Amino acid sequence: MLRIAVQAKGRLYDETMSFLEEADIKLNATKRTLLVQSTNFPVEVLFLRDDDIPQTVATGVADIGIVGENEFVERAEDAEIVKRLGFSKCRLSLAMPKDIEYTDVRWFEGKKIATSYPGILSRYLREQGVNAEIHVITGSVEVSPGIGLADAIFDIVSSGSTLVSNRLKEVEVVMKSEALLIGNKNLSDEKKEILKELLFRMDAVKMAEDKKYVLMNVPKDRLDEIVAALPGMKSPTVMPLAQEGWCSVHTVLDEKCFWEIIGKLKALGAEGILVLPIEKMIV
Repeated sequence: MLRIAVQAKGRLYDETMSFLEEADIKLNATKRTLLVQSTNFPVEVLFLRDDDIPQTVATGVADIGIVGENEFVERAEDAEIVKRLGFSKCRLSLAMPKDIEYTDVRWFEGKKIATSYPGILSRYLREQGVNAEIHVITGSVEVSPGIGLADAIFDIVSSGSTLVSNRLKEVEVVMKSEALLIGNKNLSDEKKEILKELLFRMDAVKMAEDKKYVLMNVPKDRLDEIVAALPGMKSPTVMPLAQEGWCSVHTVLDEKCFWEIIGKLKALGAEGILVLPIEKMIV
């Protein structure tokens, strides 16, 4: 049985649970449950505070964990990054009152900065040669300048709306963050095999992101041109149709270039274009 530590609430919880569900890991879990075993895969999920996950994995209480890169770097625990998951993206930034003119990072010299990430901030300031006072806060960091507790803040930024509502502006991006799958460095061979299968499922889910399965009817005399216009992963599938002179072409398209390619295919004579979502891809 492989134990995976997951954040107990918040955006990362929601995205992690959705990701596990897409990987067909069935859990009957609620946010009040501490430990839940999967009904169809040899894993159990341990729900924790996000800042407890790195230590829990490093000490072997959990075998693997899904945690924000910001927390993993801040805690500096002895665990390894198994996989970057690509969701829950954000950044850690310095922000200050929007009405104050900002020149460069030297503005922070001698200032008081409120943050929940003193480790990352202190390393950054040291690299920049800036001497500032770090005020550690575990709650709502963004209110600190408004109540006179600090001159600036160092905090997570996603959309930036929280900064705007507190009359702050983002001035320096210190690091970018995303969800990580981290692992204990001393997994048994049995647990490594379970992790290997879990990664296989995760890769299948990630491969299918932003991909569409496209079927179309094309005239045989334009087939070579249409195939040449397709940027699919491999050679498309071509099958004859009952109607003389026509065939069916099946391929996979990236959503980023989907409409551009579809326009070209229509201009080349493709008809009856059917577009389907892809849940998993195995290559």
